[in-house]
Formats: sequence, structure tokens, C-alpha cells
Amino acid sequence: MGALEGRVAIVTGASRGVGKGCALELGAAGATVYVTGRSVAEGDAPLSGTVGATAEAVTQEGGRGVAVACDHRDDDAVRALFERVARDEKRLDVLVNNAFLIPRELTSRRPFWQVPISNWDDMIDVGTRSAYVASRFAARAMIERDRGSAPAPSPSPSPSLIANISSSGAGEYAWHVAYGVGKAALDRFTADAAHELRGYGVAVVSLWPGVVLTERLQGVVDSSLGLDLEGAESQRFTGRAVVALAADPDVMQRTGRAWASRDLADAYGFTDVDGTLPNGPLHDRPGGTE
Repeated sequence: MGALEGRVAIVTGASRGVGKGCALELGAAGATVYVTGRSVAEGDAPLSGTVGATAEAVTQEGGRGVAVACDHRDDDAVRALFERVARDEKRLDVLVNNAFLIPRELTSRRPFWQVPISNWDDMIDVGTRSAYVASRFAARAMIERDRGSAPAPSPSPSPSLIANISSSGAGEYAWHVAYGVGKAALDRFTADAAHELRGYGVAVVSLWPGVVLTERLQGVVDSSLGLDLEGAESQRFTGRAVVALAADPDVMQRTGRAWASRDLADAYGFTDVDGTLPNGPLHDRPGGTE
């Protein structure tokens, strides 16, 4: 039996990248995982990956994957997602807020006054705001679970978990002004939402991955971003941090804070998929003007 057998999770923005890695690890731990994203068919986005393919992979890992096409800029679509989970599953244990829109200018090294104003809307709306909206619906479902409106799970649950995929860019310059502002706001949301949810048995954390070998990163020339990929993380490494937190009966001791996935590996004793430990959060990103 997996550590999360009987649990229900939602992972937003899980067609590819860190979101996909989180969904796969939750599935490998036995959870039912609702996978959201806008990519329904190959070709819907410049990069490979769809919600359906991720959901199938979750099932192959031993969980149950459910694909849901969802634009996280659409509040009604998000509401419908949570209503579906409530109707079909009668519970929600884990929410991973990973949905994020990356404008092409993110790594251009151009200052904020030289890039489109829409960069702000892209990264704040699908990132910070979408995490707030999804968490609002998730908190209601999780509180109801702990009030006993849902059938008692087996095994007895750890506290519910909301995990916000953030970045060390919350604390230092990273790529783009709007990026850093959005991640700092996300970590502030984590702290304040945790304060309000503490009495309800819902833990809220931010997670800081390091350099992750996503489809996007693997599709560029290393030198074009000035990154050293030695010691980079697989897409599933932060997913292992999510599983460790979700299975921890004492996770409330970690609520309200940002945690590097690499540090949680030391605390919980997990490694990356190849048995190694990556370097952790990236500092001193290439940036500034050319």
C-alpha cells in the first residue's frame, strides 16, 4: 500500500514540468490525482505534454490519474474543477499549486521597462492569483473533510496540505521583476493562509525547487541561459518533497514557511530518481541588462 493510498490530490499546471513530476510522485504513492492544464492535444502548446498523458502516467505509476482541461485564469472553470472533485471523491487531501505562465521574455535579460506590460499579468494572474483562487476552493473542501462530512479515509490521514510551487526568486533577483514580485507574494500568501488555516488542520507551504530539467530547459542550449545543469533536479524531485510532506503526521510543524526541496530531502531521507541529491535552489541567476 502506498503512503497516500486513499488520498485525493489536485495538481495544477501538470501537463509537463514540475507539475507533472508532482502528479507522478503522488500517483506512485497511491493517490488519486486530478491533473489540470490547458494542453489537451499535442500541439496545443510549443512544448510536448498534455493533461491526458500525465493522467495516464499517474495511473501507470500505481495511482489513479484524472485529466481535467482547465484554464486557471477562468475562475468558473476552477470552481467547476473543485465541484467535480467534491462530487466524485467526497474529499480533497492535497493541492499542489503549480500553474504558471512563462512569457518568452522571462529569460531575455531585458529590464522591465523594455518588455511588454502583459508580462506582469501573465505571471501574476497564472501563478500568484491562480494559487489564491485554487486554495480558496481547496480550503473549503479540506475543512469540510476534517469536520467529518466525508467518509473516514484509510489509513488515518495526516493534515491536509496545500503546496505552492515557488522559487528562491522570492528572496533575491531572479530573471524578471514580475517573476520575483509574484514569487514573493506567493510566499507571503503561504504564510498568511497558513495562519488562518492552522486551526483547521490544513498545512500550507511554499516549495523552492532548484534548476529543474523541464521540457523547456532541455530544449534550449545551456549557454543561452548561462546555467550550469550539473546538479540539476529531475521533474520528480519536488514531487517527492510533496509526498513526504503529505504523508507526515507532523507536517503542521512546517506550515507557513518556504522550504527548499533539497533541504526536505535531507529531512525526510529521499533522493532524486537516480539516487543522487541535486544542488538545490539556484542563486545569482544570470540577469540584468545586456
